Amino acid sequence: MLHLRVICPPEATPEVLARLRGCPGTAHLVLNRGVALEPTGDLVEADVARESADELLEALGELGIDHSGGITLEPLDTVLSDAADTAQREAPGDPADAIVWEELIARTGDDSRPTVTFFAFLTLACLIAVVGIVTNSPVTVVGAMAVGPEFGPLAALAIGLVLRRRDLVRQASLALGLGFPLAILATAAGVLVCEATGLISVTALDTADQVDFIYQVGPFSLIVALLAGAAGMLSLTSAKSAALVGVFISVTTVPAAAFAVVAATTGDWARAGESLLQLGLNLVGIVVAAAGVLMLRTRRSAGLRRLPVGG
Repeated sequence: MLHLRVICPPEATPEVLARLRGCPGTAHLVLNRGVALEPTGDLVEADVARESADELLEALGELGIDHSGGITLEPLDTVLSDAADTAQREAPGDPADAIVWEELIARTGDDSRPTVTFFAFLTLACLIAVVGIVTNSPVTVVGAMAVGPEFGPLAALAIGLVLRRRDLVRQASLALGLGFPLAILATAAGVLVCEATGLISVTALDTADQVDFIYQVGPFSLIVALLAGAAGMLSLTSAKSAALVGVFISVTTVPAAAFAVVAATTGDWARAGESLLQLGLNLVGIVVAAAGVLMLRTRRSAGLRRLPVGG
């Protein structure tokens, strides 16, 4: 379940309580009058089944509570209550299938900000991938995949396209459009330093037979990207975040960028081009599949909201 906290003006409190009482999936309703200081008002709290949360947030938004007060939603790990069990049974649908749109937008919005931290993680992931490439170590390359933060902007881009949120599309595009070029430039500088000091030889790619999957573009490159994008969006929309780790280590976005750098600095332009093609194919495949899953889930959620209680 989720814990809902609402700060609202006193004149809006009766309507807020009516919306909460009228929504299936609500339990443990609490009212504290006049306790909120900034903004001033009443504090209303309740525990809400996940499958009812989106409907409640929409109803509170219609009352303008997000402007006149505040709405906070957070997950509850353990709830021991017959009232909570009843609320979950009455809520339409299944918690694993429920989408809390505001939560999804906020999460991907935060993950797609073009911050210094995002650029740093992307650069470090590329550098780790370089080590895996020159040492012919698939395990190190997989480690670089797990470090890469690029799925956040890719998911935000898919959500922005489906929901027609231009702000998300711009932000995600900026993060990816600046992130990968900056990470590639920083990685190229690191590779050149290593070559100058003898850590990397111009023949480094001649023995990299264990990591040649990075640049080899084929039908399965697109298939894996589509499957990973679908799994990633399904994980985000169903709150199954553990599955995201598998998404991170199944696509060769960061390794492809790193391989392109190493190949270019050693004069292997053919494999550098193939690596960039692999990178682009993976990025596009992830976004397309993520958007497709989101569109299907959007239609399904709309249908669930029209079902009667217990349907």
